Amino acid sequence: MNTISIIGAGIGGLTLGNILKQHQYDFTVYEAAPEIKPVGAGIMMAVNAMQVFDKLGLKEKIEKAGNKIHRITIADETLKPISKTEIQDLENQYNSCNVAIHRAELQKILAENIHSEGIRLNHSLQTIEKKENYILNFENGNTIESTIIFGADGIKSPIRNQVLKTGNIRSSGQKCWRGLVDFDLPERYHQEAFEVWGKGKRFGFVKISAQKVYWYACINDKSFGRYLSLTDIFNDFDPLILTLIETTAKENIICNEITDLTPIPRWYSENLCLIGDAAHATTPNMGQGACQAIEDAYIIGKLLEKSKDFNIVFEEFQRIRRKKVDYIVNTSHTIGKISQWERGNSLRNFMMRLIPDRINQNMAKKIIELEI
Repeated sequence: MNTISIIGAGIGGLTLGNILKQHQYDFTVYEAAPEIKPVGAGIMMAVNAMQVFDKLGLKEKIEKAGNKIHRITIADETLKPISKTEIQDLENQYNSCNVAIHRAELQKILAENIHSEGIRLNHSLQTIEKKENYILNFENGNTIESTIIFGADGIKSPIRNQVLKTGNIRSSGQKCWRGLVDFDLPERYHQEAFEVWGKGKRFGFVKISAQKVYWYACINDKSFGRYLSLTDIFNDFDPLILTLIETTAKENIICNEITDLTPIPRWYSENLCLIGDAAHATTPNMGQGACQAIEDAYIIGKLLEKSKDFNIVFEEFQRIRRKKVDYIVNTSHTIGKISQWERGNSLRNFMMRLIPDRINQNMAKKIIELEI
């Protein structure tokens, strides 16, 4: 029998494993995939996440594997800036900076810091039953009994669906392509996350290592069938964007619908707690999905320093985290809509250029400040 089982070896589940290891708890992470492999190409670890990794002794390793980002820029189709958020002052204040990294590299670093016996691959959860303890039945035929369960199993969480019986996955009305390419990006973009807003579409790119650039391209669902190709969709954008698309091999491009989770009443039950996307999945418009899962793991670790009663910890965890994650889910959903207006773009861009830098700075600080 396991004392603690974590379902899902994504970034949230692996971070929680590292936190529990630091606090000397015995646990096992169960992952459906036969191997921890690249999904989603690139990811941004914001200052809040990097503070947690610093406390785990992993900050320098992650910085070395990725690329430091000191500025976030939103621009129009000609790459003329609409909004710039400089974060170097915040980096100095929190002794951490944003890092863009290949998702697989980050997962590898987190997994390697957990003993190999602590992660069981090829364990896709089929059913979970509550008896005296929890009985976990996996598709490979294995059955495990466990006292404490953490559901880090994503937006479609079987744990949430079977135990808490709640959760409505909400469509953003947008499709998103993600690509990864070896590309010599102009030097002025090396330490910058750049997003271009057009009419009903947008395109973002960021350097994630010495050679690789991660990019994403979003379009409103209702326009999805109008175009022949990605280059056709973005033919009115700066040539740099078209070049990024054209030089990316088709096998290095994936396309998904953008969704989030409408807020659910409770993230926990007796001896069981959801974290990350299973509890509060958000759209990617603020770059905070994985970062909030990392914060979840950190807060649980801090609460376990005060109490060894997991049920007390779970209740306090939701109380502390609820306001911030609801703000991020709702704000990110709204940003997604505004960024892909079909009409009124010139007015939108004009109004955004009037927003003082301190407003952007304050918003960034609100997001990256850890709650304990």
